[in-house]
Amino acid sequence: MSRAALLVLADGRFPAGGHAHSGGAEAAVKAGRISGAASLEDFCRGRLNTAGLVSAALAAAAALGVDPALLDSAADARTPSPALRGAARRLGRQLMRAARATWPSGELDALARAFPKGAHQPVVLGLAARAAGLGPEDAAYCSAYESVSGPATATVRLLSLDPFDATGVLARLAPELDVVARAAADAARNVVDGGVDGGVDALPTASAPLLEISAEAHAAWAVRLFAS
Repeated sequence: MSRAALLVLADGRFPAGGHAHSGGAEAAVKAGRISGAASLEDFCRGRLNTAGLVSAALAAAAALGVDPALLDSAADARTPSPALRGAARRLGRQLMRAARATWPSGELDALARAFPKGAHQPVVLGLAARAAGLGPEDAAYCSAYESVSGPATATVRLLSLDPFDATGVLARLAPELDVVARAAADAARNVVDGGVDGGVDALPTASAPLLEISAEAHAAWAVRLFAS
């Protein structure tokens, strides 16, 4: 395993399409729920412990070799918003293109054939990590970090927030990100090891209803800076 591969996969410059998505931050800014560094931190903390945990567990399970088709169905079931499901699949399709070019893999090829319009991004991320020789914790960390780095980066553009302040938010969230990534990897291992009943249904189901509602409203905007 090359831990340096994790740096490549998690790099914001990796051409996976994340720059076009705000992770719900654009809608939150317009609604006044994000107005500066303090409220950004609250938003990211909530996202990390809900959508971030779910995505990280799906990615970790994919990295462990759990059937990606089952994981994709599990991701669908955990994403009530059609707008967010569509965004996740678009991101998955773009990530798939980048991952297959970077770490050629028969498993990635098979997933691309099975889901020509895109599988859910966390599932593709986990398989990309697996193709890169990374483990479930690596996939979980990458996914959990993306769940907060996307909104932080977007808020710099949306509010002209000082980039130093946005980075400070991510640094303060680091201990919680550790906890979420470990919990996600443990949940994925439990599914693989049979330590819990229910298969993929036993993966985390933490929800963030306001993110789902805001995503539907955001998708209907005539003018927006970000795709989601």
